[in-house]
Amino acid sequence: MADDREESLEKRRAQLGAKLAIKRVDAGEDEAREAQAEVSRKGYAQAMKLSSEFIAAILVGAFLGWFLDYSVGTAPWGMIVLLLLGFCAGVLNVLRSAGVVAHPLDDKK
Repeated sequence: MADDREESLEKRRAQLGAKLAIKRVDAGEDEAREAQAEVSRKGYAQAMKLSSEFIAAILVGAFLGWFLDYSVGTAPWGMIVLLLLGFCAGVLNVLRSAGVVAHPLDDKK
């Protein structure tokens, strides 16, 4: 009877070990999927940040140009010049954020 009990215990232990192995494999696959999703989320967040910085620079340039035209009366010239300046500032901010152009205060002398 004790042998039957030990065999039953060994059989249950083997079944539990097999189930645990399957769960560990599934958990490893889940971790890999989660890591891939994390990379995807980081890329999406970076794209949203870059696009919002670019659009914000253009909108600020356009608003300042409109305000200059409205207050000084320089017709379309303030809007044209500051809109182009905002576009250039937006491109420069995107390039800096992407790491293509160095930040102006990154002196490593």
